[in-house]
Amino acid sequence: MAEADALLGEQLEGRDLHPSWNVAPTSDVPIVLERLVDGEARREVHVAHWGLVPRWAEDPRIGVRAFNARSETVTEKPMFRSAVVSRRCAVPMDGYYEWKRQGAGRSAAKQPYFVHPEGGGLSFFAGLYEWWRDPEVAAGEPGGWMLSTSIVTMPSPDPGSGGVLGDLGRLHDRLPVPLSREGLAGWLDPAGREASPLVERIRAEAYDVAASWRLDPVGAAVGNVRNDGPGLIEPVSALF
Repeated sequence: MAEADALLGEQLEGRDLHPSWNVAPTSDVPIVLERLVDGEARREVHVAHWGLVPRWAEDPRIGVRAFNARSETVTEKPMFRSAVVSRRCAVPMDGYYEWKRQGAGRSAAKQPYFVHPEGGGLSFFAGLYEWWRDPEVAAGEPGGWMLSTSIVTMPSPDPGSGGVLGDLGRLHDRLPVPLSREGLAGWLDPAGREASPLVERIRAEAYDVAASWRLDPVGAAVGNVRNDGPGLIEPVSALF
């Protein structure tokens, strides 16, 4: 892994990350991580493929099934259990979209919502990252390593909760785990190797962070990844 780790300082080259208002799994996303450089922790921002590809994978397409990692099993699943010990990151974003089914049955129409901090600004979600070596690329040649990521999720609040927590519980049964300022520092700390306590800590703090969010109904155009632009997050009247 030494060769891959050395690439962290260079892998932004040639990978322009443009602002996007409609990021989908398998896209490139920014991640924040810390690594030890000469014995000191250094925080860095890099670009990763959204969909975790573990180093033992034979085919990088496995990442299509791993853009989320369940916090309940992240320390046990072979896909994630190595990364949660030593390759933790945070995924920054202004917010995310979730669709709420209006009525019973799979054919019921759905309303998209933009979930974001009440006062604006970035949220940081708990994530994992991995390096995957492409066996078809010669050692030392460009493109030989893929940096990928996954977002850690947890059960949503009880739908019977008050305020925005209840709204989140009614919106979807899963929640990306948001990090508090203190939780972010602990989650990124490369010296922290006890994964289970770290996972329990961020889960315990998540609802307090999410309580300051806002859910805005937005237009159905977000359902097509070819659509992009700031107009996608403009609130609209709820359709239902």
